[in-house]
Amino acid sequence: MASLRSDPIVMVGEGWDGYRLLDSGHGRKYESFGAHKFIRPEPQAMWSPRIDDWDAKSEFQPGSDEDGGGRWTHAPDLPEDGWPVSWNEVTFTAQPTPFRHLAYFPDMAPVWDWMREQLDEREDAETLNLFGYTGVGSLALSRHGRVTHVDASKKSVAQARENAALSGMEDKPIRWLVDDAAKFVAREVRRERRYDGIILDPPKFGRGPKNETWRLEEGLPDLIRDCRQLLDKNSRFLFLTVYAVRMSSLALAGLMEEVFADLPGTIEHGDLAVREAGEGGRLLPTAIFARWSNPV
Repeated sequence: MASLRSDPIVMVGEGWDGYRLLDSGHGRKYESFGAHKFIRPEPQAMWSPRIDDWDAKSEFQPGSDEDGGGRWTHAPDLPEDGWPVSWNEVTFTAQPTPFRHLAYFPDMAPVWDWMREQLDEREDAETLNLFGYTGVGSLALSRHGRVTHVDASKKSVAQARENAALSGMEDKPIRWLVDDAAKFVAREVRRERRYDGIILDPPKFGRGPKNETWRLEEGLPDLIRDCRQLLDKNSRFLFLTVYAVRMSSLALAGLMEEVFADLPGTIEHGDLAVREAGEGGRLLPTAIFARWSNPV
């Protein structure tokens, strides 16, 4: 039976050449994405900034809608088609999007490392990336074998393919699928498919390619139960991240404890965070997570 560690942990992203959190405070954050600097809203940065002058290329101005919206103001020399950044051997395009992010989630870097650690030196693993977005996590997993990448956005999957080509990984054994994640997993259960690891990053609200509606609180329990059916006692991990919800990581862990009761391993939960650059850098929380690991 999988054991639950009730005390939360923090997975900290320290930054790298492709991304750094330079400062934060007064509800905003100051970041570098490669060679370019940006200011974005961050409600959890309730402290004061440490740098007086935030010299940024671009800033996202949020709208009045609590659930999103807003617009970018850009410096004229910001590349319209984006620019390449790298994480280890993976290269991908950074680019401002209407959703205030830059086409990848840098706070996921410690998660990419953690998944690789669970797979050890295996090169024959079968892994699944649900809500895979622009594919950085899938490319990171491809070192260890076959990857199935699923996202409902045709544009995101096309960007993921472009990132694979940019990384010189277009020949990696990755299935790029435009599909509704929940429906795909349900079909995989009926096919009696099995995976060594699953990562999923479901949105708070979304729509599938056929206008299917997704609401996290309603859909997540059944999705986790179906994901469990794709894992067995020899599988290595499931990693779940959740952003922008009024929910505790302990709630996610409680769901996973129930669903994974018949498997060995450990369930942990906590926060993802990014550390500010420089001495004494503060930790800025970005998301909550729960994870199941099974060192076979």
